Formats: sequence, structure tokens, C-alpha cells
Amino acid sequence: MDATPTTTHIHDLLIIGGGINGCGIARDAAGRGLDVVLVEMNDLASATSSASTKLFHGGLRYLEYFEVRLVREALIERETLLRAMPHISWPMRFVLPYHRDMRFEGDTPTSKLLGLTMPWMKGRRPAWLIRLGLFLYDSLGGRKILPATKTLDLRTAPEGAPLEDKFERAFEYSDCWVEDARLVVLNARDAEARGARILSRRKVLSASRKGAIWQVTVEDTETGATSIIEARVLINAGGPWAGEVIHGTLRLNSREDVRLVRGSHIVTRRLFDHDKCYFFQGTDGRIIFAIPYESDFTLIGTTDQDHDDPSNPPVCTEEEQRYLVDFVNQYLKRHIGLDDIVWTYSGVRPLYDDGASSATAATRDYTLKVHSEGGAPVLNIFGGKITTYRRLAEGAMEKVAPFFPGLSGAWTAGVPLPGGDFPVDGVAALISRLQTEHPYLSAAWARRLVKAYGTEAWDVLGDAQKTEDLGLDFGATLTEREVIWLIEKEYARRAADVVWRRSKLGLRLSPDEIEALDRWMERYLAGQPAMASDSQ
Repeated sequence: MDATPTTTHIHDLLIIGGGINGCGIARDAAGRGLDVVLVEMNDLASATSSASTKLFHGGLRYLEYFEVRLVREALIERETLLRAMPHISWPMRFVLPYHRDMRFEGDTPTSKLLGLTMPWMKGRRPAWLIRLGLFLYDSLGGRKILPATKTLDLRTAPEGAPLEDKFERAFEYSDCWVEDARLVVLNARDAEARGARILSRRKVLSASRKGAIWQVTVEDTETGATSIIEARVLINAGGPWAGEVIHGTLRLNSREDVRLVRGSHIVTRRLFDHDKCYFFQGTDGRIIFAIPYESDFTLIGTTDQDHDDPSNPPVCTEEEQRYLVDFVNQYLKRHIGLDDIVWTYSGVRPLYDDGASSATAATRDYTLKVHSEGGAPVLNIFGGKITTYRRLAEGAMEKVAPFFPGLSGAWTAGVPLPGGDFPVDGVAALISRLQTEHPYLSAAWARRLVKAYGTEAWDVLGDAQKTEDLGLDFGATLTEREVIWLIEKEYARRAADVVWRRSKLGLRLSPDEIEALDRWMERYLAGQPAMASDSQ
């Protein structure tokens, strides 16, 4: 099909990729007055940005690689982000049980240094070194909101009850939880409110320089229609596909590339009663988290495996599932098996290819590279982690600023995302007020709405006075009115967008219920009336 002829309108920025980096850059750029369009070939956050371990964290283990700048920046960002999104992010305490058999991964700089200076340790992590790392972790970021590290006696503390008796001591420190896919959508919404165009399900077919302008041909993946978008600067935030964009779509003569590392997770029924997370260290030197998840579940991950091709959807293999199960069973009194797993997910981290010897050792830092040889500039985004997405966006703006004289400065720090305009410690009060004003809501339902939408929960519910006013009931407290909000305001088009990215209600809905929701959404988008069977 021939592309629709381009108009004379030329955008300032065209961003390829609707993950956290692309949407974060779109928000920052739009807030500075730039004319921005973002294109994403699938749903927003459909790849890496919805498959994280759901943590805003400094990266304690990165200190073993001496990545102090990355850790410091991430630690500072934790509290900046908490203030901007207290509905989808909140503090969490992490319990790190200690045992003398714990090991380093063999190729970390710290393990090599200790091997030279203290060879009798034979790769073990001594307690004093962990405590030193946690002291740095407490100190590097200028912590104000989050409490400091403390030591636990696991023989008497409730956190020790689920653990094997050999674990007698633990260190407890602070990091934060985040709803990763919702973070992406809220950045996209805020970008759009500031003038950006957000075009999901638009695939870039080709891009070419016409002097100082990029001409980019995109295809609407739902209709097959193609069009041409013109922009002065192109930003490649393609995540796992960033290398394909460079070498295939843009045909740049560049040696830069991404290293694809797969991280897999499993979800089980709740394995312990408290609301703290465990940081488990293995005898192989790796670490995993066991995190309270969606009230009734436990999230366990992650693995680190090289992944060859972004076009091959990442899946949590049976080998990875067994690895995570066996890892947890080294710690828990009540062992679990593969039949305890209720869900798995896997994502591909697009790390900068720095030649690291292992997937675990590859840097999580981000790298920004501008290419302007031959005409219009392109900025390629490599790596990064969800905690530092806002700082990455500021760095991207610094890179493109020379092409836009007079561009205003950084502005996003402290500016809340949609629904986040309330105090960090105000969640409980917000839930209570929502239940008071909408008494038909159960406590769990009100909590879910506030944790998803914050102060916008009232907008989602509208003028409803009783449950029936919310329309069809799709199950698990998901109603027609909420789904319409997600379609009209949050770019949802399929049931999977709603139950696995805008929420995690897929854990509570049956396959038949999800299929019914998909049928209803398809008819709604086509302007057809709903059917009673859609809520059954």
C-alpha cells in the first residue's frame, strides 16, 4: 500500500518506542515546548517495561561492579520518584538473610579484589563487606524519606519464621516498589496533556534523511494504512529492537549495538505473611528477590540469560523456573515446586554491549549516542533501568538541545504524574475517603483503585452511587466504566492491555472472563452495542 503523502507539518522529535525511556523522553520534551510524536508498534510497555522486577532500587549488587555513579543516581531518584507517584510506587523493606556460605559471582571486580587480598575466603561474601555495602547504600543518595538499614535476629523476628533455621541474622534495608507498566502509561498521558502525540500500534517501516529532515514511514498495524511523518530529530528508544532500528531501519554505519539479556520471573501463591521482601543470595553468587505481590501472591526473580533475537518472544523456560524454585528452596522451610507456580513472565533488557563476559556482569547504566553525519540527527538510547528513566530523559534532552536553540531546562523533578498529587504518606487517607464517598466499594476494591489511579480514582468512578451504575461486571472488581476509562484515557485496545499491563487482574480472572472482556472491547472500539454475555 502506498504511503499517504506527507503534509508540510514537521515535528521537532519523532520517538520510536513506547517503553519507559521513550515515554519519559516524550513527557520531558513536550514539557519544554517541543513538538513531539511517539510511535510504538504494539501496546505501550508491551515488552521490557512491563516485565521488570517492579522495583525502584539503587541496585545494591551493582556496588560489586564499582558502578557507584549509577547507584548514587538511582538512590537519589528513588525519593524523587516516590514524591511524584505515591499511588503506583511505595517504600518497601528488604530482608537480606546472612549465612557464611554465601558467595560472590566470580567475575565481579570486588570478588577479584577479595580473591587477591583474602584468598582464604574462597569467594565468600563476608558479613562486614555486606554491611559496608549497605552503609554506602544508605549514604550515597542523601536519603530523607526511607528508613536506614538495621540488623535483625531471625531467631526471634517474624521475618525469620519462614526461613530455614540456619539463617540466624539478616540485614534489613529500604528500596521501593513500582507498578512498571502503569508508570509508562502515566508518562505517556502526561506527555499527551503537554502536547505530544502518542501513537500506539504504529510500526516504523522505513526512515530516511532528506537533508535536515527525517522522513519516516509508519504502518497502522490494525488497519494496514501507512503514512509518512517528518521530524527534525529522531530518537531511537526501541529497547530490544534498538539494534534493528540502527542497522535495519535507519541503515546507519555504526558499530554500536545492544546486548539482549532475558530476565524471567515466577509468581506463586503467597509464601509468607509479612509485607517485606527477601533478598536471597545464592551459592553461585547470584541474587534473587521474593516479593509480596498483589496481596495474595509472591513474585520471585530474576534470571540473567543472553537472548539472541528480539523477534523471539521471551518466555520463562522450565529450566529457569526450576532454577528459581531451587534457589528459593535453599531459604524457605516450606519448599515449593513447579506446580506452585501460577504465572510466569519474561522480559529482555536491552543493555549497551560493553563486551562484558556474562549477562549478569553487563552494565545496567545507560548510554546515549548522537549521529548527525549525513544530515538530520538521530539519538540512539542503549540500556538504562526503570529507576533512572527520568534522568535518562534529561540526558536525552541535553543531547538534542544543540539542535533546538533556546530550549528550556530540566523541569520534571518533583512534578507529579497523573493521579499522584497527594503526599507520599497519604495513601491510607485517600483509600478511606474513597470508601466514604463510594460506600459500595469493598476495602480491597478501593485500595486497588487508589493504588492504580490515585486521585483520579474519583474520575474513573464518576457519578456512580452504587455498583450497578458502573455497568457490566467483568469479574475481580473490573467494571465497564473502568474499562472505558482505560480505552479512552490510557490507550488500551485489547484485554491483555487491561489485565496484564494496566493492572494484574489476569491473576484473578479466568480465561473465559478475559476472552469475554476482549470481545466487549472489540465491539466497543467498533461502535457496536455490548452484549449481556460479555460479563458472564
